[in-house]
Amino acid sequence: MCGITGWVDWNTDLNQQKDILQAMADTLECRGPDAEGIWLSTNAAFAHRRLAIIDLEGGSQPMIANKTEENDYVITYSGEIYNYIELTKELKSRGHSFKTQSDTEVLLRSYIEWGASCVEHLNGIFAFGIWDKNKQELFLARDRLGVKPLFYAIRDGAIVFGSELKALLANPLVQPIVDREGLSEIFALFPIRTPGHGIFKDVKEIRPGYTLRFNRDGSHPTQYWKLESHPHQDDPETTAMKIRELLYDIVQRQLISDVPICTLLSGGLDSSSITALSAEILNRQKKGKVQTFSVDYQDSEKHFQATPAHPSLDSPWVKKVVDHVDTNHHNIVLDTPDLIENFLVPLRARDLPSMGDIDMSLYLLFKELKKYATVALSGESADEVFGGYPWFHSKISLDANTFPWIPFTQSKNISIEGILSKEWADKIHPQAYLDRRYREALDEVPQLTGESEEDKRIREIFYLTLTRWLPTLLDRKDRMSMAVGLEVRVPFCDHRLVEYVWNIPWELKNIGGQEKGILRRAMEGLLPNDVLYRKKSAYPMTQNPSYARAMRQRMLEVVMNPQSPILELINAKKVHAIIHNPTEDSSSYNGPTYLFAYLCQINEWMKEYNVIIH
Repeated sequence: MCGITGWVDWNTDLNQQKDILQAMADTLECRGPDAEGIWLSTNAAFAHRRLAIIDLEGGSQPMIANKTEENDYVITYSGEIYNYIELTKELKSRGHSFKTQSDTEVLLRSYIEWGASCVEHLNGIFAFGIWDKNKQELFLARDRLGVKPLFYAIRDGAIVFGSELKALLANPLVQPIVDREGLSEIFALFPIRTPGHGIFKDVKEIRPGYTLRFNRDGSHPTQYWKLESHPHQDDPETTAMKIRELLYDIVQRQLISDVPICTLLSGGLDSSSITALSAEILNRQKKGKVQTFSVDYQDSEKHFQATPAHPSLDSPWVKKVVDHVDTNHHNIVLDTPDLIENFLVPLRARDLPSMGDIDMSLYLLFKELKKYATVALSGESADEVFGGYPWFHSKISLDANTFPWIPFTQSKNISIEGILSKEWADKIHPQAYLDRRYREALDEVPQLTGESEEDKRIREIFYLTLTRWLPTLLDRKDRMSMAVGLEVRVPFCDHRLVEYVWNIPWELKNIGGQEKGILRRAMEGLLPNDVLYRKKSAYPMTQNPSYARAMRQRMLEVVMNPQSPILELINAKKVHAIIHNPTEDSSSYNGPTYLFAYLCQINEWMKEYNVIIH
């Protein structure tokens, strides 16, 4: 995957700025523990941290290529191009020659051949920057679903970019200033973030499916991919068959690696499908058993309480799949002290406040997994693509004039206006900000002429989930995995699958009366029926009361410390009252425990990043 960063400046000789480039690269060391590279010129400078996956010897970056003696191209790139073998053949037929076996060189040659439209030829997950010496132009690009991150900031004729916010903040041009809009993102929208918003003042992110050209005339963003609505023509049998064929091809492509590879397994439909397909493909290729990994909590059976989001424990279902598929399985068991000890790791990985124990547990799972493999396949995003979340099936969400997950992620008893101080609530108007971002998102939805009002609303919910909710989970997956130098691939994010399923009617997606019914039908015969039709259960959260107590105590310490920077933003009396109201405490996504964790992370973020509220 790697970490990338760079700087283009028309007013500064960047040959003299190696120390700053080095500092920017150093922030991304965890993303690329295998190698480092820096390239400098007068107006452009790139740095790269490498996690070697393909062509371990020949894929070093930044990589330089020539079309003519006068025209150099330089690339710094993070990601995987899954169709690089086909592209290599096509480019060779067009007269290109290659010095390496890496997808990096294929990507660079694709740009030389097709220019900005090279992205339309790519199947993969990517974020990259290319310096075109002849044009004196920087070209930035991000994959269609936004699996790989890419932030940037423009300052007085210069642009600074990087895989993570910390790389930008290592450059003196970018200061950790957060204005009212940034605070609105933190308090009003969490856990989502407005596409393209970098939280810090005038820091942006390349939106999924976008490119950006930066030259002396300024910046020029272009959308090269978006969802399009068309009538679905296939019958149920054909639809299920196409989904299965697509997934087989996707998984087969994503199993390509020159380093050990594995799958994440929860015993649910999504991860079990990816695992079963991987096992079948590896068996046909005579490459042995698939390695699988799951996460659980100490004494989970003792503390487990079934909820609509978590109707069952994962462990019995994981065992069913392991036995059926015959994998080499590893179960990672975590306890409350593990979570508390790593409380700030997600914050430092994300450069922003995070989602509490979910992020911590993912990090710890990936840290242990890294001992065995460098690449993992995940079932992430199937719920977004096929409609598996509760809000797809809830009249409350269908009727709500807001983001459909709000009823499931915000407490009825705890409002943002109540948590914020009156002064800041009056300044940022969180509800108005939320409403505005919701209306903006709805305006983007590609409607289908002739749809019923109900189908139109379902299409809106799919769009909101794919473009607002999914990026949050992809960010989490990327930062927690790259914090330990692990690449996680997401087969359900292949744009061919997303495009096809987008236009499948809701009654067909839901065939059989169960969420993701068409996916279940597509996977028939691959998994045991009870696994195939298991009711969705969300990513496991700890239900150990010790974690809730620890978060309550940590929050109490924050509100009792007059030096806590968050106190200028929040209603400390209200938070104090919630701390001392144990009847409201729970381990749900919208309970006080998660509020406490989030507020504590905001407090630490303001301290560690020297955040300036403006």
